[in-house]
Amino acid sequence: MPNMNDKRLIVQATSADNHAHEVIEGERFEFGANWSRFLVLLNEERVRQAEVSIQRLLGGFDLRGKTFLDVGSGSGLFSLAAKRLGASVFSFDYDPQSVACTKELKRLYFAADDQWQVEQGSALDTEYLKTLGKFDVVYSWGVLHHTGDMWNALRNVGLLVRPGGLLSVAIYNDQGKTSTRWIAVQKLYNRIPSGLRLSVLLPSFAYLWGPSIIMDFIKLQPFRRWREYGRNRGMSPWVDLVDWVGGYPREVAKPEDIFNFYRGLGFTLRYLQTQGGDMGCNEFTFERGFDVEPIGETIVSPRESA
Repeated sequence: MPNMNDKRLIVQATSADNHAHEVIEGERFEFGANWSRFLVLLNEERVRQAEVSIQRLLGGFDLRGKTFLDVGSGSGLFSLAAKRLGASVFSFDYDPQSVACTKELKRLYFAADDQWQVEQGSALDTEYLKTLGKFDVVYSWGVLHHTGDMWNALRNVGLLVRPGGLLSVAIYNDQGKTSTRWIAVQKLYNRIPSGLRLSVLLPSFAYLWGPSIIMDFIKLQPFRRWREYGRNRGMSPWVDLVDWVGGYPREVAKPEDIFNFYRGLGFTLRYLQTQGGDMGCNEFTFERGFDVEPIGETIVSPRESA
């Protein structure tokens, strides 16, 4: 009979095969390839900005001696930040190249530390998630809307939070028809040959950044907002632009839908930062209360059940 480690290796191999198939079919953006370009930009200032971002979201919650799960670790930057803030960190991502990026950061900063584990896994794989246990903090910024089944992913990660622990998520804001158009752009980006993708990326850059760049020039402060972009979370504006344009699959939600969804699962809202009707991610931090239904029970979108 296979042991737990054998089961996890089988699950990870299956995830890798599924991911590769989805990329070939044009159904998934290669987030990890994009994040690998970000690593060359990483410096001490960006890491400190990521630390500040985590502390803001968690309301100053002291991570020293706590367990921290990074769901969809991407570049690994926020896993690194949590580790430097004193947490014992477990990172996983569905994208093999994202896993490689996170492992590279661990090698560079905490090579010999066994209190940071990195694996491949999916927020939709209930068998895998059941092997992880519970965590003091579960963090998933800008990830779960890319799983292809956001509401089940949201529920699944909530079940990984221990009672009294914190869950911090960021989800794309629902802008109605604007969101629908962006999803169409993302589908196109992933389904055309890679050599033609710049033809989608450049108009998107003009649309998203053109007005602010023009205003900065008018104010005699060329590219001010572009240069200051990373001060929020330590990220790169260009890497995030590619992530935004290519990031398919993609779902969206109104702030009240996320709030009501987690309230129904026994969570209390501790922090909220919305986009005020604009594009981007609404940020939430919840505290888990009473137990909820076990991992594995399928749910539907609040919009579908209304």
